[in-house]
Amino acid sequence: MTDRRRFLTLLAGTAFAGSTLSLSARAAAPVDLEIFKSPGCGCCEGWADLARARGHVVTMREFTDPDTEKAALGVPGALASCHTVRAEGYVFEGHVPFEALDAVLRDRPAIAGLAVPGMPMGSPGMGDDPDARFDVIAFGGAAGDGRVFYRAGTATPFAG
Repeated sequence: MTDRRRFLTLLAGTAFAGSTLSLSARAAAPVDLEIFKSPGCGCCEGWADLARARGHVVTMREFTDPDTEKAALGVPGALASCHTVRAEGYVFEGHVPFEALDAVLRDRPAIAGLAVPGMPMGSPGMGDDPDARFDVIAFGGAAGDGRVFYRAGTATPFAG
């Protein structure tokens, strides 16, 4: 027989589990990501694996002429990296952290996309070090030629 104290404990645990579920339900919903990668690039696959682990649906394609194809996708040459992602009308270039990608897809800023130029060590797909410091640059639209959108590896990455 369940006594009153045990019943209240179970009820409280159920309420807590429900609030936890609602918090996770408010997290970014998985989206379809079309990833264009440089031929033979393993870190592109590493970033795609992380995307899949977050529940995103990933379609991989290989560039045949990366510079021309990146330009056609709207990626500024100075911000180029090894792979380009299209998702929900935005372009994400290189090893963009998922927190920054999720913020763009959630908040829908008037930009063309985000870029992590080059291939910084510790970025997603390049070692996945949460303490790695690098900038994520917004480009196009309200961001013009580029401005810092996110500072990875800092206590307040979205601070201006």
